[in-house]
Amino acid sequence: MSIADAGAAERAVAGFRARFGRPPTVLVRAPGRVNLLGGHADYNDGFVLPVAIDRAAWLAATPAAEPRARVVALDLEEEVTFPLDPVPDRRGDWADYPRGVAWALGKWGGHLVGMDAALASGVEIGAGLSSSAAVEVAFAWAWRSLSGLDIGRTELALTCQRAEGEYVGVRCGVMDQMASVWGRAGHALLLDCRTLEVTPVRLPPSVAILVIDTAVRRRLAASEYNRRRHECEEAVRLLSRHLPGIRALRDVSPDEFARLRHHLPPLLRRRARHVVTANSRVLEAVAALSAGDVARVGEAMRRCHESLRDDYKVSSPELDLVTETVWREPGCYGARLTGAGFGGCVVALAAESVVDRLIGVVERAYRDRFGRLPVVIVCRASDGVAEQNSPGVLRSPGAG
Repeated sequence: MSIADAGAAERAVAGFRARFGRPPTVLVRAPGRVNLLGGHADYNDGFVLPVAIDRAAWLAATPAAEPRARVVALDLEEEVTFPLDPVPDRRGDWADYPRGVAWALGKWGGHLVGMDAALASGVEIGAGLSSSAAVEVAFAWAWRSLSGLDIGRTELALTCQRAEGEYVGVRCGVMDQMASVWGRAGHALLLDCRTLEVTPVRLPPSVAILVIDTAVRRRLAASEYNRRRHECEEAVRLLSRHLPGIRALRDVSPDEFARLRHHLPPLLRRRARHVVTANSRVLEAVAALSAGDVARVGEAMRRCHESLRDDYKVSSPELDLVTETVWREPGCYGARLTGAGFGGCVVALAAESVVDRLIGVVERAYRDRFGRLPVVIVCRASDGVAEQNSPGVLRSPGAG
């Protein structure tokens, strides 16, 4: 467990005790994620290669007699109470995530007990590490346990995706929630976003995952994320005139795209090209990892960033500086922006032996250009959502 993870766990339990005067019944850990490859491929039914990281949202909770949720967000020093029947409309604040999860679980068919809860997180908000999905999954798992819901992991991830898409208003793919639910220590996850099949892919133990946070923040719901999704859907509509039966850009092969790309206007051509080539890069990287060829994975990451920068237009000067700096360093296999873009983080794969030097080089370059330091996090692949044992936590009979 990372220091940040342990600190968030302690804050959740201590904050619950301080606010509610008793120990929590359950303590749930739901990790954030970093995506090695497959940027923006998830909502195109494609392939992605995320890693659940050792930075997580922690939720300490206990059932309440009244049909309502009372939630303390310890990192924000804010508290909200809302009814569960019916769940009120979204308000445009942080509590839309637990409200949305309650709403989506109700649509799924679950009867939710009331809940008192304290939330703390080691996942930086707006950094591209999927803090929102971690929060959603933590609340969904807590209600699963406290309410005795018979909902499997994949269905729970889909329910959280529905909360973010239909309630919060961000039409995200399912990658973030699936990574938080299905993460495995020491592994990346090959996720087929159409079939939802998850295949663990072992990561070499001598390779470090660096997350370099530019500290440039963006509100995803107000960004151009939804616009990119619409552009991809429009590209599918135009290509389907020549490829009957396609449902998403995942159904278009590189050869088919090369043959038919002239039927797309220039903007949609660039957007579609990124997605079509992204799927190929993911499958190439999985084969390379299986063969122990990390250099090939790094090269795929470099090409991914260039495509996100030039074709998908979701990079930024800060993200470009970081990636271009680490690309030049011996021992760094590859790097790319991670998350939706428009700010946030770069993920890099590097030999453990060069991590300290790489951090120094990035910090100097970033300070010289932008006058401030990035935050560099060395991550490990972690397990997915689960209830945790902690001193003072009373296990509920239905937990598990």
